[in-house]
Amino acid sequence: MAHAQSDTTILTYNEYLENIIQYHPIAKKADLKIKFAKAEMLSAKGNLDPEIYADWNQKNFSDKLYYRQYQTKLKLPTRYGVDVVGGYENTEGVFLNPENKTDKFGLWHLGLEVNVLQGLLVNERRTALDQAKIFQDQAKVEQQLILNDLIYNATTAYLTWQQYVYFRKVLVENEVIADTYFNNTKESFFSGEKTAMDTLEAYIAYQDVISLTQKNELGLIKSRQMVENYLWYQDLPIELQNNTIPENYINPLFSNYDKFENANLSNHPNIQSTINKLSLLALEQKLKREKLKPKLKIKYNPLLATSSNSLIPSFSVNDYKWGFNFSMPLLMRSERAAIQQGEVKIQEANLDIDQKRNELQNKIESSWLQQFVLQEQVVLLGKNVESYRLLLEGENEKFNYGESSVFLLNKRQEKYINGQFKLIETSIAKQVELLNFLYFSNQLISDN
Repeated sequence: MAHAQSDTTILTYNEYLENIIQYHPIAKKADLKIKFAKAEMLSAKGNLDPEIYADWNQKNFSDKLYYRQYQTKLKLPTRYGVDVVGGYENTEGVFLNPENKTDKFGLWHLGLEVNVLQGLLVNERRTALDQAKIFQDQAKVEQQLILNDLIYNATTAYLTWQQYVYFRKVLVENEVIADTYFNNTKESFFSGEKTAMDTLEAYIAYQDVISLTQKNELGLIKSRQMVENYLWYQDLPIELQNNTIPENYINPLFSNYDKFENANLSNHPNIQSTINKLSLLALEQKLKREKLKPKLKIKYNPLLATSSNSLIPSFSVNDYKWGFNFSMPLLMRSERAAIQQGEVKIQEANLDIDQKRNELQNKIESSWLQQFVLQEQVVLLGKNVESYRLLLEGENEKFNYGESSVFLLNKRQEKYINGQFKLIETSIAKQVELLNFLYFSNQLISDN
């Protein structure tokens, strides 16, 4: 925080913003979106984890080994509908099923399981990986949306605080002027130059100024509390010191921005979020169309035997196991219905993109144009305030010479003070409109 005077500390907008980004719980919550997406990717990769199986079955009865069956299997999934499968089995027993019988050295096998039709190129495992990549992109978009809203609301609170603080400065001047007029009028009354009615009128004007100041204090208290809602250090909220004020409302809060003319707005987080949703729907639709294909899985496993002469398994083209599984719904009504529903959802997403793009473009254009109007008003009001000040000084001179009245003096003062209020309000309104423009055009937060 920069110290402007010995009794005043200025909380600049940049310091305020840095504190929010670094310490505010919502900013930390936005970072958790990225961590969650990384966990989602890890989960999707888990579908490709190798799996090992082991099975042991043994039966002994009447001092006989009826059977003992042991087998183990290692399965290596891939992104496509192909699994590499290997294993070992060893069996013995008096009542063992002959088809399961092996010699004492057991039997090795290594082969493939292939989904020839459904699931070869498009399957749940590959789709899950592609979806996880989109989830990572979506997490960044959601992080940006959260931060955009946080900074927008926090900046609005800061601008409101600015307005009430600089209203107070005007009211302090207003109170000094009213108090001076009241005391001067009272002295003139005692000297016989002014009437009791003039003194009462000056006193009422002074009381009105006090009432207006008190009303502004209520708004100032609320605006300070709103700003404090966004101030944290470590994991604890912090309060503003009584002598802390915002930077001057004349200083521009934002810089390095351009008029937004990108008609498609594809990089805007509100649009990108729907585009990501559309991408997820497209992946789901692709998987649903894959379900229209028949299921045909072919399994082929060469058998490798060992012997007492060699522990290295031997291979023969005549030793193998193979088979296939085939299935297909005859009417496919569920599958066709799922595809139709997916097409409707995709159409809805495209319509949402068109609607959001048009709405954002209109808001951006409107906000950009309103800034020019507000800037013209700021210039005009600044000239008016200077003119009101000169009129007030002139009226004060006339009043001192007895050529004016308290009523006219109060009117000049009211115009001067109200002119300053309007100048501050319009200057803040211009900053608010610029804030809206940056928010709608996705320039509120830089890439850094």
